[in-house]
Amino acid sequence: MAITLQDHFRPPLSVRRHWHAFHNAWATYIASDLNAKLPEGYFAEPNVQFGIEIDVAAFEESLQQSEEVTINTLKDSYPNWAPPLPAQTVPFLPTEESVQISIFNTEAGPVLAGAIELVSPANKDRLSHRNAFVSKCETYLRQGIGLVIVDVVTERKANLHNELLARVVGSNASFFNAELYATAYRLVKRDGEYSLDIWQEQLAVGCALPTLPLWLHGEICLPVDLNTIYERTCREQRVTISSA
Repeated sequence: MAITLQDHFRPPLSVRRHWHAFHNAWATYIASDLNAKLPEGYFAEPNVQFGIEIDVAAFEESLQQSEEVTINTLKDSYPNWAPPLPAQTVPFLPTEESVQISIFNTEAGPVLAGAIELVSPANKDRLSHRNAFVSKCETYLRQGIGLVIVDVVTERKANLHNELLARVVGSNASFFNAELYATAYRLVKRDGEYSLDIWQEQLAVGCALPTLPLWLHGEICLPVDLNTIYERTCREQRVTISSA
């Protein structure tokens, strides 16, 4: 039986299951899936603060391995997967200090390497909450941290991806006309100029979720198979599912 995206914010499911319990579990299983894929020296953990944010972060503990070994190990682990071409690439300026440089030379302890944000209803509520979410995501991008945003909130219509693009690139961006979506972002330098690669997928209740690339430092890229992890969460949480 194929498992497709359910509406966790409206009846009948919303009156039978608490959305925040499901999203808490989903974040946990996403972190678990990342930990099975991440090379040595990296780990992922969920950070759930209901009303503010639900995110999964990948941290870098040590850079004793060479980046080349790390990249080759990942390629060997997923020989049949490669990230698709981005939907758009826009000019983008990072902060003046490179996160990568600070990691190699100055930072001690776990250093944030990538983040996955599961949008909550509160993130799309009042202007101050939307601004807080967008500001946090902008900080990730300015520091060169790979980012994925997943918005399955059906009860509120704000598009935080578009608000983020308006903040960081303004009129250079092509806005995404979607109420539900999953997006990925990667800061990249080509021919001496920085730009932001953007992947965007429209979501819909009753349809399967996509696989998106999560870019860490350098060329390290992991496939985030949202649908497989969503299926696991539905089964583990005993959520009645629909057939495709």
